[in-house]
Amino acid sequence: MREPPNVLVPPAPAVEVLSAHKTYPDGTVALQPVDLHVAEGEFITLLGPSGCGKSTLLKMVAGLLEPTDGRLLLWRKPVARLEEARKRMAFVFQAPTLMPWASVADNVRLPLDLACVPRAEAETRVLDALALVGLAKFAKALPRALSGGMQMRVSIARSLVVQPDLLLMDEPFGALDEITRHKLDSDLLALWRAKKLTVIFVTHSIHEAVFLSTRVIMMAARPGRIVEEVAIDEPYPRTPDFMVTPRFAAYAKHLQDSLMRASVSTDEENP
Repeated sequence: MREPPNVLVPPAPAVEVLSAHKTYPDGTVALQPVDLHVAEGEFITLLGPSGCGKSTLLKMVAGLLEPTDGRLLLWRKPVARLEEARKRMAFVFQAPTLMPWASVADNVRLPLDLACVPRAEAETRVLDALALVGLAKFAKALPRALSGGMQMRVSIARSLVVQPDLLLMDEPFGALDEITRHKLDSDLLALWRAKKLTVIFVTHSIHEAVFLSTRVIMMAARPGRIVEEVAIDEPYPRTPDFMVTPRFAAYAKHLQDSLMRASVSTDEENP
């Protein structure tokens, strides 16, 4: 009897957004029905004008906002049942949101304390996370002694300490100067590759989107919706030299044109 052929079963998508939309009680349509599939290991960037629903979509993926209708699945499980897939998720907000009275190490250890992780294991994981973001020497420092970029590194370390498979980031570097921002972008890519993360990243920066992403999701405003997906088909690791190449400029020009079109609201298109 012949053996059946081996059939390769594709891995489950890390994130599935299935006709999910959001309408607030006052009738504001924040997000039209959205369909989005994110493969495990992708670095996806949500790009678009203010008010296009980038943060709303990200918070829905995180389970921080409930969709009005539709479904969101993480590794084929509802967001609230992610642990059944033996996966973890972490969220990095726009501001570091650190406890000013607590040391860097105590801030990073917070999610482990809340999860009742044994202290010895927690301390080891905190030191590992701080080393990953280059802050091992600042474990005992207070947040006020750190620069804005270093505070954001602490916030990232706090997300890494839970050993996430999915990292959601809502404009984490938007308030930083360009030099610090470029450095953190490069560091983030190194972490993404080293830890084999799946990342969904929100930004207003076209250059940041091109530099970081495997795929850019362009969103349009009023009401929020996805209007284009652009694959950034460039190898990693990406260095700052990539940002002065003709291919980088071509991607940036394409996204700039797309962003200009996306900035025209439905009301303006249909006066």
